Amino acid sequence: MAKAAKIEFVCTECGMNYQRWQGQCRCGAWNTLAEFKPSAGQTKKAATRSVVGGYAGGVGGGSKKINDISTTEAEKQLTGIGELDRVLSGGVTTGSVNIISGDPGAGKTTLLSDLVARMSQRMPSLYCTAEESLSQFKNRVNRLKLDYNPDELYLLSETSVETIIEELEKNNIKFAVIDSIQAVVTDTANGSPGSPSQVKSAAQALTQYCKQNDVTMFIIAHVNKNNEIAGPQTLVHIVDALLHIDTNDGQIRTLRANKNRFGDIDTVGIFRMCERGMLSVDNPSEIFLSGSSTDSPGSTITCIRKGNRNLLLEIQCLTTETEAEFPQRVCVGLNMNRIKMLTGILRKHTKTKIFHDTFFNIVGGLRIDETETCIDLALVTALLSSLNEFVVPRTTCIMGELSLNGDVRPIDSGVPRVKEAAQHGFTEIFIPFRNYHKSMEGLGAKITPVKTVHELLSLIN
Repeated sequence: MAKAAKIEFVCTECGMNYQRWQGQCRCGAWNTLAEFKPSAGQTKKAATRSVVGGYAGGVGGGSKKINDISTTEAEKQLTGIGELDRVLSGGVTTGSVNIISGDPGAGKTTLLSDLVARMSQRMPSLYCTAEESLSQFKNRVNRLKLDYNPDELYLLSETSVETIIEELEKNNIKFAVIDSIQAVVTDTANGSPGSPSQVKSAAQALTQYCKQNDVTMFIIAHVNKNNEIAGPQTLVHIVDALLHIDTNDGQIRTLRANKNRFGDIDTVGIFRMCERGMLSVDNPSEIFLSGSSTDSPGSTITCIRKGNRNLLLEIQCLTTETEAEFPQRVCVGLNMNRIKMLTGILRKHTKTKIFHDTFFNIVGGLRIDETETCIDLALVTALLSSLNEFVVPRTTCIMGELSLNGDVRPIDSGVPRVKEAAQHGFTEIFIPFRNYHKSMEGLGAKITPVKTVHELLSLIN
C-alpha cells in the first residue's frame, strides 16, 4: 500500500513551514497557514536546487584573500525617464534585479512599458506578461504612442520560469520585465502561483540567471491590504532594488526606493498619470502651486521635504458659518488629528474661537504624511487668514513646527528649504528662530525667524 503524502502547512505571509495547523504564525500573522502536500519528486528537486548556488549565482570554491578578488564598477545607464533615473541614483544598473510594487492602478505596468520601449532602442528587450494577452500590451503601447525598436522589442505571454529563461537565452535579451512575480511558477518548487515557496524560488532562479549573464530585470510585485509586498520577506532580500509607487489623491504618483544596493534610498520621484502614461515631473513645485495671480484669504505657501527633495506647495483653507449643530472639519491630503491639535493650540494660546465649518486642501492632490510637521505654521496661518479675512502675500513662504505650548520648534534641513523657496522667487520667508543661519542672508529674500505663534501672527498682520 502506497504511503500517503505528508501534509504540511505554510504561512502565506512569511513562508514558514509547520507540521500541523495553528492559528498564529511566529511572524505574528493570524489565520495565514495554508495546507499543501509536497510530492516526493518536488521535495527532492527543491532540496537539490537549494545547494546549487546562492541568490547571485554559484557558491563554493573556498575562501580568497580580498586583494585576490577583482572588482568592477557598477555600470549605470540613463533611461531617459528623469524621475526614475533620480530614484535609481543616476540610472539603472546593468545586471541588477529590481522590484517595483504598488496598488492596483498605480502605474507599474504603464511605467515599465515606457521603460522597456526606451531600452529596446539600445539592446534586445523582453516584456513578459503573465496577466494579460500580447494584444492588450500592444494596444497599450500604441495608445501611449511609445517610441520603440520593432527589431529588438520582444513580447512574451508565459508563466513558466524555465520557459522565460529559455527565451532570454535564445534571443540574447539584455533587458527584461516580468509581470508579475506572483503569476509565474517554477518546476523546482511546490505550491500554486503566488505561494511563498513559488515566489521565492522563481525570484531566485531569475536573479541567478541575470547575475550570471548581465541581464537587467524589473519585476512587478503585488501588494497586500497593508500596502506591503505580497509573499515572503525573502523576496526583498533577493533583489538589488525595491521601488514602490504611492498613489496620492488625483493624478500624482510618488516613486520611492525602499532598498537600493547601488545608490541612496532617500530619493523620491514625482510622476503625473495622464492619457500619455506616467510623465516625469522635473519641477514638482510648479504643479503644487495654484498659479493664481490674485491674493485671497486662506492661502499659504510652505516647503515640505520628500526624501531628499524640497517641494513648495500651497495650503488652502476655507471657513464658513456653520448651519448645523456642530461645525465640520474636512481635510483633503492632510491628517485630521494634526488639524484638531493645531486648532486646540490656537484656542488655548491665541484665544481664537472657531465656530465655523473648516475645509483644508492641498493644491495638486499631494498627500502629506503625519510626520511632516513643518507645515504647522502654514496651516494655522491659512486658518486665521480665512477666519479673520486678511491676505498672506503670495511671495511669502512659511515653515515651522508648532509645539503644544505655542513655541515654534526647528525643522530638519532648514537651509535647503529656504534655498528652494528663494530660487522660486519668494521675497519673505518665515522660519523657526533656531533654524536661522548666516548663509540664508545672501539668497535675495528677507528671512524672518520667529519664536512663538504670537510673534508670527503679529508680523503677518
